[in-house]
Amino acid sequence: MADYFNIGRIAATFGLQGELILVHKIGRTDALKNIPVLFIEERKNSFLPYFIDAVRSKSADELYVKLEGITTKEAAGKLLTKQVYLEEKQFRKQVKAGSSIYYLGFAVEDSHAGLLGNVAEVIETPAQLVLKIYKDGHELLIPLNENTLQRVDLQSHIIYVSLPDGLLDIYLQ
Repeated sequence: MADYFNIGRIAATFGLQGELILVHKIGRTDALKNIPVLFIEERKNSFLPYFIDAVRSKSADELYVKLEGITTKEAAGKLLTKQVYLEEKQFRKQVKAGSSIYYLGFAVEDSHAGLLGNVAEVIETPAQLVLKIYKDGHELLIPLNENTLQRVDLQSHIIYVSLPDGLLDIYLQ
């Protein structure tokens, strides 16, 4: 099964021909260039492929997207607020190293607890990044700041952290 990474959501329709406005987290105005297909989450963990007919930039974090088979404003409206994903290979081509969502899928290893799991979501807060990880059925929220981050191995896709004593105990009880 392919790994899918969230890049944003459908925020609005545009015009009468079924064009959509995609709010994305890629951070590039040329996002989705040369990408043939994106995946829309119809139901939880159910991703349907949609082929891209055309894409153009609206702003640094918004794109106008025309999808194959979506030809009316009504059809486009059915996709409003849906989350949009790319397969990992395409995702890695689009997202630059150093951007926060680049770390999706990376393993997180704590200096004391060892391997915690893989990054499922990156949450940006004003003070720090927070990594959402699932371990043994528990959701862990790992703060990523100058006190916790040791290093990032871009080759191996591992984020090394040193978490405060007791933080993991909150989640794993």
